[in-house]
Amino acid sequence: MTEHFTLLPGKEAPFGVMPDEQGCNFVLWAPDAERIELCLFDTQEQEIARIRLRERRGHLWYGYVQGVKSGALYGYRVHGPHSPEQGHLFDPQKLLLDPYAKALSRVLEWNEELYQGDSHRMLPKAVVWEDEFDWEGIVSPRYSDAQTVLYEVHVKGFTKLHPDVPEHLRGTYLGLCQPAVIRHMQELGITTVQLMPVASFMSEPRLTQLGLNNYWGYNPVCFMAPEPRYAVKHAVTEFKTMVRELHRAGIEVILDVVFNHTAEGGHGGPVLSYKGLDNRSYYCFDNGGYGPDFSRYSNMTGCGNTFNVDHPNGLRLVMDSLRYWVTEMHIDGFRFDLAVTLAREGGEFDPYGGFCKALMQDPVLRNVKLISEPWDIGPFGYRLGQFPTQWRELNDRYRDTIRSFWRGDMGRMAEFATRLLGSRDIFPKSLRAIHSSVNFVCYHDGFTLEDTVCYEQRHNQANTEENRDGHGHNLSKNYGIEGPTLDPRISRIRLQQKRNMLVTLLLSQGIPHLLAGDEMGRSQIGNNNAYCQDNRISWVNWQLSNEDEGLLTFVKQMIRIRRSASAFTELHLEDDLYFGSRTQADTVHWYHPDGSELTEGDWNAPSAQALVMEIIAKESQEHWLVLFNASGYDIHFRLPEPEKSNNWTLAVDTASHDGKRLLLDDLQQLVAVCGAHSMKLLRACPLKGCDVN
Repeated sequence: MTEHFTLLPGKEAPFGVMPDEQGCNFVLWAPDAERIELCLFDTQEQEIARIRLRERRGHLWYGYVQGVKSGALYGYRVHGPHSPEQGHLFDPQKLLLDPYAKALSRVLEWNEELYQGDSHRMLPKAVVWEDEFDWEGIVSPRYSDAQTVLYEVHVKGFTKLHPDVPEHLRGTYLGLCQPAVIRHMQELGITTVQLMPVASFMSEPRLTQLGLNNYWGYNPVCFMAPEPRYAVKHAVTEFKTMVRELHRAGIEVILDVVFNHTAEGGHGGPVLSYKGLDNRSYYCFDNGGYGPDFSRYSNMTGCGNTFNVDHPNGLRLVMDSLRYWVTEMHIDGFRFDLAVTLAREGGEFDPYGGFCKALMQDPVLRNVKLISEPWDIGPFGYRLGQFPTQWRELNDRYRDTIRSFWRGDMGRMAEFATRLLGSRDIFPKSLRAIHSSVNFVCYHDGFTLEDTVCYEQRHNQANTEENRDGHGHNLSKNYGIEGPTLDPRISRIRLQQKRNMLVTLLLSQGIPHLLAGDEMGRSQIGNNNAYCQDNRISWVNWQLSNEDEGLLTFVKQMIRIRRSASAFTELHLEDDLYFGSRTQADTVHWYHPDGSELTEGDWNAPSAQALVMEIIAKESQEHWLVLFNASGYDIHFRLPEPEKSNNWTLAVDTASHDGKRLLLDDLQQLVAVCGAHSMKLLRACPLKGCDVN
């Protein structure tokens, strides 16, 4: 079987494969293995060679095989003790994927029958990949935090139903960079696409048995290999094409990465790669009293296992993967799923432990966007505000406060104002940038914005868990009817509340995060945990109603206002010395509707639901008023005098059908009526007027 290939002395590093003109060097970490066989396959995945790696140095096995070319398929069989009580799961019947694989031959799908015995028919094969991609001189637009508007996208779901994407490209990397799709994002005004997981993954066996699959992709296998199911032919080349074209259009690309667990699951889960190479080191285990209990995988993630970034080799793999995505795939940053798990050392969260320090000093990674999901389900796992200063953090308290205030909950005014100004109770002034908070009202997990105003209960029956999965505390309101309605009164207030939450998001200090489709009324029919719904429940609907078109136009207008006004993107307040002292500090004032300034005792008044925020940005000479009325009745607001003999000009009114109609206003008399459940944005402009859009 090996007549076409010759084993020659290899080189010790780097890990993975290194092809050249004559063959390929293979390097694998397996410290407790007794024998390793490299298996080579033809294009039909029939084994054509099995070559024993004979060179070893410490924990590394390696060899150079003459005759192997780019595009060759390979996997490993590893021999050693099979003693689960000692943490060893070596089994040469299980073909293993290279943790450093850059490409896979096909999608990895769980199949119980094919997994039994020799698993090679179930497993895709790693691909020896080397391409010379032409980036055509296109580079990243590299937006500052102040400029950034995030847009969370699922590669498949965003284009699967798009009528202007060629049918064979829908749901693919190439579909995401089609002209109509890029045009939508450019016109919307977002700067940065945040892709849900694109590293290769496998659906959990439980889901497969139920006829479902892991649509979201949070179940990784190989951290560096782009998922083949989103490719037409070659995932790596098509992924790079997507990134290049998005960069050409002025759009950054960041990845949602999952390093906290793998698809191998916990005890009894399949052996696909890591378990069969070095189970004891790649995973964390609960303490058994006299050391680790190898039958009990630590489960800080809720997914059955915890990947061990506390081990030098696990950390090296994660760091190598991140650098690969940046240097080879031109990615602009990362959102780290359950980032607290990665920052644990000895089971305890340490913001200056090995993982965070490695990122902080790395010359490639320290300058890209880093966003943490600052929690996991382990002990003391909620760590919002505790990551190092160069990180940005998902702020779920922002989401909860904004939803609660606008649905009319009492006593939320003080916290609402705090969230508007960057959540400085969580990210302290002078220690963290005002952009530290990633603000969101909706994320992929939870209700969409449409469903937040249409449903008070989750409706997850399609997930086959008897509607028990998903979060039960949604801070949502249906305004009289659960689900869709033809009642014009209910439809009007729902649309108005969507505008309220979107405007609030885009006027808040911090980095705004939009869930794709929220700008045009996307619904998941009340499902707030659609991770397993690879169908129209999750896919973005591009057949828009007049109401959806109006909302889309409104969001475009709001993003334009945000991106043109430094008052909403980078306030420099006198008591915030993060950027040093300033001769002209910006100021913020808060008022009652009657025009008097709010006092300390007013903030927590149980019935307070209306307030005015005034922002005076000195350097940009901007003067803005925002009127908030979360109550159920119209309120007359007395306005402060605009500076420099200017007039107040209306920019946005969420109570109107298009967000821009005045309601019983007499701005010349410094009085404005703010309708029930609505807000207004005003700008001080000269008498001749100004462009507020």
